[in-house]
Amino acid sequence: MIRAIVFDFDGVILDTETNEFRAYQDVYRQHGAELPLEVWSSVIGTDMTDVFDPYKYLEDQTGKPVDRDAFSRMRRELFLQRMETEQLRPGVISVLDQAARLGLSVGLASSSSRSWVTGYLTKFGLLDRFSCIRTKDDVLKVKPDPELYVQAVGCLGVQPGEAIAFEDSANGALAAHRAGLHCVIVPNPVTEALLFGEHRKRLTTMEGLDLAELISELPAV
Repeated sequence: MIRAIVFDFDGVILDTETNEFRAYQDVYRQHGAELPLEVWSSVIGTDMTDVFDPYKYLEDQTGKPVDRDAFSRMRRELFLQRMETEQLRPGVISVLDQAARLGLSVGLASSSSRSWVTGYLTKFGLLDRFSCIRTKDDVLKVKPDPELYVQAVGCLGVQPGEAIAFEDSANGALAAHRAGLHCVIVPNPVTEALLFGEHRKRLTTMEGLDLAELISELPAV
């Protein structure tokens, strides 16, 4: 019996992932280098500081030192420009509405900071739609470690097998699987070509999703 759903944030609710990657690519190109997706893919869904140093990689590609402050400012400006017109991913509001009608608890588990997540949720008027929010500020290790999801379902008062996780990244899907949730992946333009581990279902979009039907298709655990 499914009693809760838990959303990832970046790339699932709002596609910050694609805009972040494109902003980094733009800065790299202005420095005469490229940032391939296969290199960037290790970053998606986890804390970049644990797995990748974008400044060192650029220095290795160009053989020149990088002004890290200038790089960071340029990347942030380009990211914010891209995000000015970004809207919620299709189907998010519908799934939240369906969850409410079905009496499901709704949580969120993100490897980003609480201020990052709640800032955007507030902007789109969604903050009060989540009974529980867990971010990197609440755990020792972020995804692919399962702790975020373990805390989220504990906060919601359900067992892992009673919850569905909506994820867009391989790191996130692995975290949800390790925690024992049913994982449904909804890749975005940056993650759609990545290899995913075990998951229950893959969607191209949440738009048009019948949540009750999805729940009925899940195996008993």
